[in-house]
Amino acid sequence: MSYNSSSEPRRTAAGTAAAGKLVVRPISAAEHLAFVRAQRSVSFLQTPAWGRVKTEWRSESLGWFDGRGLVGAGLVLHRPVPRLDRFTLAYLPEGPVIDWSGEIGPWLDPLAAYLKEHGAFAIRLGPPVETDSWSAAQVKEGIADPDIRRLTDLPRQGGDPVGARVSSRLKEAGWLPQNPQDGFGVGHPQFKYVVPLAGRTEDELFRGMNQLWRRNIKKAAKEGVEVTVGGGEPEDLKAFHDLYVHTAERDHFTPRPLRYFETMFAALRAEDPERIALYLAHHQGDLVAATVLVRVGAHAVYSYGASATAKREVRGSNACQWAMIRDALAAGCDVYDLRGITPTLDADDPHVGLVQFKVGTGGRAVRYVGEWDLPLRPMVYRVFDLYMRRRGR
Repeated sequence: MSYNSSSEPRRTAAGTAAAGKLVVRPISAAEHLAFVRAQRSVSFLQTPAWGRVKTEWRSESLGWFDGRGLVGAGLVLHRPVPRLDRFTLAYLPEGPVIDWSGEIGPWLDPLAAYLKEHGAFAIRLGPPVETDSWSAAQVKEGIADPDIRRLTDLPRQGGDPVGARVSSRLKEAGWLPQNPQDGFGVGHPQFKYVVPLAGRTEDELFRGMNQLWRRNIKKAAKEGVEVTVGGGEPEDLKAFHDLYVHTAERDHFTPRPLRYFETMFAALRAEDPERIALYLAHHQGDLVAATVLVRVGAHAVYSYGASATAKREVRGSNACQWAMIRDALAAGCDVYDLRGITPTLDADDPHVGLVQFKVGTGGRAVRYVGEWDLPLRPMVYRVFDLYMRRRGR
């Protein structure tokens, strides 16, 4: 099984578990966190702390047991149905953390039984399993070719048979894919951009970037851009948020409130002081860029970013990214995850600029299995689906 840039549990325990009868039951946050820490890599969306960040959802930690042994875990976020509050959508973002490499029925069947018994009308999950990947060179060539419109028009550089099998098994079991054409679904993106770090040196990573990225990193250093790293102290978070709101106004997206980031930093740092960090790039006293890095085990994630419209020529954003990549490498991470992209390679599509920015890091584009729904109470699910369609999800 190839390395997945999201969560992939070690198969030492879980790999043999599916042969027996697995039982799903609630576990404590401490048990859940101990399981997460025993894995090489887990999505931060599957940590107990993430449930404390998503205050508008009710959360619980579930464990898969083979006898007395805990062999899998998942964070479930419960979302009530409008006007039907006794039923919930049970959501496991980028999870659960189980062994996806074998038969998945023994894992998902007891999950469905438990959640239905406890009031869920449907389950939504996002298996952390890759299906396809494309190199930076392929993506660059695709953007330059007018006949290539999407990543999926390119030949795959790598495909994971586990991903194909998981998709097939989910479909056979009645799960419904929630992956629209643009790659951004109702939850988390199906397409991401990642930079493999395992076995590489800092010099190799730098040389793997395109010429523009290397030039911009050098330009930032020459201009005297200074990047500092902190734990989200109040004054730093406020400065970041002001810049983030400015970025949202410029780039036309809806910003999250400051309180959200205060909660996020407090919850994740309480779980692990090294879980989340804030990077601030200053030039002659002016904040020109800021980014948020989240790390669980060997998985480092670029979570949020902001940049000033003024002084863009000093390349603060590139300086922040390079600092995060170097720190992820120094921490022993296997991957630096730049999160979502759309699969467009159409030069006229406004989303292609984000793809081009991330491609400059020299990593690879990855497609995951995506998010899937299992209706447990079909009538309620239809009401929910209609509600979501009417509000544009």
